[in-house]
Amino acid sequence: MIQSVVKSIIEAKKIVFFTGAGVSTESGIPDFRSSKGLYNEKYYGYNPETILSHDFFFSHPEIFYRFYYDNIIHDNAKPNAFHYGITKLTRMNFDVTVVTQNIDDLHNMASNGIVLELHGSISNNHCTKCNQHYNLNYMLLNRNKTVRCDLCNSLVKPDIVLYEEDLNEFLIERSIKAITEADVMIVAGTSLSVYPAASFIDFYKKNCLCIINKSTTLHDSKADYVFHDSCSAVLNRIIEGLEKYHE
Repeated sequence: MIQSVVKSIIEAKKIVFFTGAGVSTESGIPDFRSSKGLYNEKYYGYNPETILSHDFFFSHPEIFYRFYYDNIIHDNAKPNAFHYGITKLTRMNFDVTVVTQNIDDLHNMASNGIVLELHGSISNNHCTKCNQHYNLNYMLLNRNKTVRCDLCNSLVKPDIVLYEEDLNEFLIERSIKAITEADVMIVAGTSLSVYPAASFIDFYKKNCLCIINKSTTLHDSKADYVFHDSCSAVLNRIIEGLEKYHE
């Protein structure tokens, strides 16, 4: 099965990766929806989905930021073998686009080509009143505080998509375009249970849809190839096959 994926990639002009939390667990970032995931606990008397909502951010910013710093920002996390596997593909001159649900910025840290962050990134933050931009270092300097703007003292909000907020329409359009045009689509580290993002795979119409996830997904039956294994282990095997071809 790996060799079939390798052959499809060799013949491909464009590759798109669609990634979720499972690709970052090897970097020490816990996922959300597994049996040991973040969403199976309560924090300070609230469910994580409640804390990570638009209304809760404005009504209880002190609790939001406590949770955010304790559970969402992992500033010591580094890209892992999966991220660097994508880097190798870009260096082999494949046209790679990454569409990710992750907000950890690890794809960009690994120089993974075009990276479309559907749910935003912890690296970007803005004042809710004057729109002044703040980077991650500013947020870390204010760790465990309710972060406020230096210019107008209004709340500073991370540029991540919270519950009750819509995805960015421009990013949606770019993501669907990349998926539609891709010769190979590799879905990795996601249960494909979060909508509307999970529905994006329906825009892929070629014959090399590959799903890599430790557990089954609701869309496994749609895939041409399914691997229930670690994301980096499978991608490394694919890379090894490509390197042998280029020898």
